[in-house]
Order: sequence, then structure tokens, then C-alpha cells
Amino acid sequence: MTASLEHLSKLNPEQRQAAEHGVGRGPGIEAGPLLVIAGAGSGKTNTLAHRVAHLIINGADPRRILLMTFTRRAAAEMTRRAERICTQALGDKAGILAAGMPWAGTFHAIGAKLLRDYAVQIGLDPAFTIHDREDSADLMNLVRHELGFSKTAKRFPTKGTCLQIYSRCVNTELPLDDILPASFPWCAGWEAELQQLFGAYVEAKQWQNVLDYDDLLLYWAQMVSDPDLAAEIGGNFDHVLVDEYQDSNRLQASILLGMKPDGAGLAVVGDDAQSIYAFRGANVRNILDYPAQFSPAAEIITLERNYRSTQAILAAANGVIGLAKERFTKNLWSDRDAGTRPLLVNVRDEAGQANYIVERILENREAGTLLKHQAVLFRTSHHSGALEVELTRRNIPFVKFGGLKFLEAAHIKDLLSVLRWAENPRDRAAGFRVMQLLEGVGPTSAARVLDYIAPAADPIVALAEAPAPARAGDTWDGFVKTVQSLRAGRSGWPAEMGQARLWYEPHLERMHEDAMLRRADLLQLEQIAAGYPSRERFLTELTLDPPEATSDQAGVPFLDEDYLNLSTIHSAKGQEFKSVFVLNVVDGCMPSDLGTGQSHEIEEERRLLHVAMTRAKDELHLMLPQRFFTHGQNRLGDRHVYAARSRFIPDELLNLFQNIAWPIAGLDDDVRTPTGQAPRIDVAAKMRGMWGNKDIANV
Repeated sequence: MTASLEHLSKLNPEQRQAAEHGVGRGPGIEAGPLLVIAGAGSGKTNTLAHRVAHLIINGADPRRILLMTFTRRAAAEMTRRAERICTQALGDKAGILAAGMPWAGTFHAIGAKLLRDYAVQIGLDPAFTIHDREDSADLMNLVRHELGFSKTAKRFPTKGTCLQIYSRCVNTELPLDDILPASFPWCAGWEAELQQLFGAYVEAKQWQNVLDYDDLLLYWAQMVSDPDLAAEIGGNFDHVLVDEYQDSNRLQASILLGMKPDGAGLAVVGDDAQSIYAFRGANVRNILDYPAQFSPAAEIITLERNYRSTQAILAAANGVIGLAKERFTKNLWSDRDAGTRPLLVNVRDEAGQANYIVERILENREAGTLLKHQAVLFRTSHHSGALEVELTRRNIPFVKFGGLKFLEAAHIKDLLSVLRWAENPRDRAAGFRVMQLLEGVGPTSAARVLDYIAPAADPIVALAEAPAPARAGDTWDGFVKTVQSLRAGRSGWPAEMGQARLWYEPHLERMHEDAMLRRADLLQLEQIAAGYPSRERFLTELTLDPPEATSDQAGVPFLDEDYLNLSTIHSAKGQEFKSVFVLNVVDGCMPSDLGTGQSHEIEEERRLLHVAMTRAKDELHLMLPQRFFTHGQNRLGDRHVYAARSRFIPDELLNLFQNIAWPIAGLDDDVRTPTGQAPRIDVAAKMRGMWGNKDIANV
């Protein structure tokens, strides 16, 4: 017994309580429902990993543990930690057990795996392929065009907007007539047409045997809506653990409830104060209502000790979130020195804001804080425009998070479309893209060929008999032979990835001036492919969790060895930095003037500020520009508008901050250059002296 508890010795009492909850009750006895409210910086990942390890050490079968996170990297990190803890406690055998957790991954990845296992029982072809967001938008556009909605008298919503509306309906489990007025009011006049479009889109996916991201959850939810099937699926798992539960949507909550209707063995971890993804369909009510959903069995454990920030920063963050209308009561605390209070920095305008930040980050750098340990956070990407100009002018390297993703790069999508079409010949979007890689083949020619081969049992086999597009030339025969070879799997996996790349490279060189740089991505993709046992596994897992693109030249590999971090607050969640600057903490920006329509929207904006503040370890600067310039609005030319301090920092909280103005105003330095240096000549004083009243400024 001593060995089984030693591994918990480094946890604080609340963390240990969460790790031990319901463990050791005996074989076949499941733990009751558990909710862990884990404040920012409170060791959430460490706690969850220790719970997984403690379950295994005490006899739980790792094959019957379902661990769901929101990124595959988080799941991998969690299982690595659990393996390490098990090995330290019981030796190599336990470590091997922890490493063998086949059901650790994202909601979407677990959904894909379950759908393949149960495909026959729900009437689904197990050979389905998965569309990413762009592929789904392309298919939506094809259906949109076929229905004639691309040629309406009034502008019909774009393919991207249509997909967003569809996805919001699916993930929130709300009808279209609720979603349109609340989130897409400019599309409300197209309700009947959108209803028709979405029905046709679903039929197109089913005919082509493809699923989109939302289907992975929707099909899973439909499976567990059947009591017998739900009991069978839920019965496969003794323990279900969910990370970042505040980011879950209604569909994901429905899945959990379907599998574990009484909450037995279910443990969720999250922080209602960090629920900031409503625009993706996340529903803070999932975590707020969890105790009532499983009352009276649910146990709530709160992690309040923060291992990241100074007490002064936490006091201010607690003050901001403490004014929320509804929340789980918790007060983050730290045994670190109190430190300096967060600064409310009043500046004249956005240029002054940029200059202040540049001066301070350079001061910090000279004092020993690397640029990469500092961050500038903002509500919306375009808020950093003036700062980026100043950083460039001062030759300060920076990286801005939220750039191009690997699968969004055109050349990667091209090559993957070749493989995806070979895997699933009914994937019309993939075939449509691949054919247009050939010089002389446009949308009309590609559609004509696809229509010709569609009725065949195997459309790619039938491709040899299809009339070649008139302008395809000699490239057509080579194209047909390549895709038929890939379809037949003659080269085997992963050699067929190299075969597809060699066919594609001449087209890459023809279409892109930076072909050499893009070719590095293709070689990287080929190396990644070698780590997967089959083409199907490769396409599925890469689509669900894409890496970054090496050809994104704004990325870290092309920067100086040290660089400043610029990031939206959403992208910075989960990160920490020694020094943090938050731009535009004023009404209209935080909360955003687009996010103040309803009470729940304002509350999410409040949580967003809380998340930004709790990224800081040692220093926190909240920037308050007094005015913003607007350009050409209402035909009045350039003008400026004044801004007030964010409503989330009312007067009663000011004692938690240090309120300063920059530059510091005074008789001798009220006129300064943009860098904050005093002028060499006080022209203003000379102008006053012309009229014999040098002290007029003091009147």
C-alpha cells in the first residue's frame, strides 16, 4: 500500500483528493461522478495524470479507461505522465500498462474510432473518409451551386458562412430558426433555402461516404441515443475522464450523458472562469449544471492554489471574475511573493500604446527577461496592427500565433486529396480538386468526368473509360494510371505516399513560384506518413490533428533565436509568460462592441479578460488607450473616438491595480517625443514667452 501512495506525495490536499476519488472500492465498483474545478495555473494536467496513474496502480484496466481531451498533444502528454508515475510506483510493468491506453485522444478522434468499430451496426460504410473544414466548405459550395443558390438575385451566404451555420446548429443542438436570429441575423431571410441546402449537403456526404468533423460527434450522439447501444458502448469503459470540460458543447455533453447516464465512473475537469469558446459552440452551462445533473451523487473538488502568478496578479484576477453573475466560488491564491500590483497604463492613443510596450519589453530584456518569455495579448487579431509596425521599425523579432495550419496550405491539400480520392472514390470534393491540378482541366471538365464515373461500382476503375478532357493532353494517361495504382494499393503503404508526391511535383513547380519551399512540406508529410500503419489511419489522424506548416514563413523556425510573442487571448489559453501586456482594455474592445448584445455574451467577455490576466507570472500591464483613430467613416474623413476603461474594472476594483499615465505629464515634460524622451528645445515655453507670460500653463 505504501508504494501505491508514494506517487501522490507531491500533490496538494485538493489535488490528491481528486486523484483518489472513488479509487480502491473494489473490483467492479465504479466511482461516483466527479467535477474538478481547476483554476488557472492550479496544476490541472498534473492532477488528471495522477488520477489516471492511480487508477492503473490500483488495478484498473488501462484498456477500459476513456480519456478525452481537446488536442491530441494534450492526450499524449497526459498518458506520458501517467506512464512515468506508474513506472516510478511499481516498476516497468505498470509503465507499459499506462502506455497501452488505446482510448486516449480528442472527442473527434475517439468518435472516429468508435464509428469504425460500430459502422456495420449503424448502417455506415467503415471505409468512410473524413473532410476537414475546407473540404466540407468545398462540398457545401458544390451543393449550393447545384441547387442554384450561387445565382440568386440577392447575395446568398457564402460557403464558409453556410458551413458555420450548419455546424452551429449541430453542435448546439438548436434548430435553424433559433440560430439565425441570434448568431447570423443577416442570413435570416434565407431560412428555407438553408434548410434545403443542409438537407442536400447531408445526402451528398452520405452518397460520397464522407463524414465532416461535426458528423464524428453527431453520429456518436445518435448511437448512444439508443439505450441498448449506449449501454454497450458505455459498458466498454469503467472510467471516463474529460479534460477542459468548460470547452465542451451540448452535443459532447449529450454523448457523455448517453454513455454514463448515472455518472458512474465519470470525472470531468475544467474551469468555468476560462470558458471562452462560445463562438465554436462551447456551452458554459455544461460545467455549471454538472452538479445538478448528477445530484446528489456528484462530488465537487476545487483547485485554488496557483503555481504560476504572484498573489497581486491573482488578487486582481479574482476581483475581475468575482463580479461574474454566475460561477463556482473559488479564490486563486499563491505562496509566491505578492509582487507589484498589475498596471493600468493610460496612454494617449494606439501609437502611445505601441511605444510604451516596446520600451518596456526592451527594458525587461536588458534586465534578463528574454523576449520569448514576454507576450502581448489582444481580443482581436487586427488590434496588434500599430504594434507590429513599431516592432518591425525597431527591428524586434516577433511571432504572431494563429497562422497558417499545415492542412490549410494548398500544396498539402492537393497531395492529401490525391490519397483521399484513392481511399474513397466517391469523395467528389477530393476528385474535383485533383482533376483540376492538370493543366487545361477546369471545373466544368472535372465535373463532367466525375458525373460520368459516378454510377460505377468503383469510379476510379471506370476512369480509364471516361472521355479525356479535350485540353488535358498527354498528362491524362499518366494521371489515370497513377490514381488507379494508388487505388489498388500496388506500391503498398507508405511507399504510395512517395508515388503520389512524385506525380504531383511537376504540377507544384508549374503552379507555385516557391515550389522548393513547399516541396519541403511534402517531404515532411512523407516522413509523417511513415509513422502510420495504413493510408486510412494516416488520413484520419492527420485530418483530426494537423501539425503546423514549415512553409509558413512567419513561423518560429525562420525567426531570430529570441522573439516576442503576439497572440489573441483565445490562442494564448493554457500558456504562461513572465511579463504580459494586454492591448485595448477599454469598452468597445474588451468587451468587444460585437459581444455586448446579451448577458451571456458579456459574461464570456469578462472571462476572456480573466484568462488574459492569469497568463502572467510576474508582471501584468493592462493598456488603456484614450482615443482611437477611425478612417473615412460616414464620409467625414479621418477622425477619432474616445474610449473608457473596461466595465470589467469598475472603481471598486482600482485598489487592486496601480494606475499610471504614460508618458508622465508635468510642467517640464508635458511635451515629449513618441519615445517618451524630453525635447531638446521647449518650443511651447518660448511661444508663451512671446506674450510675456511664461507661467500661463500654471493658471
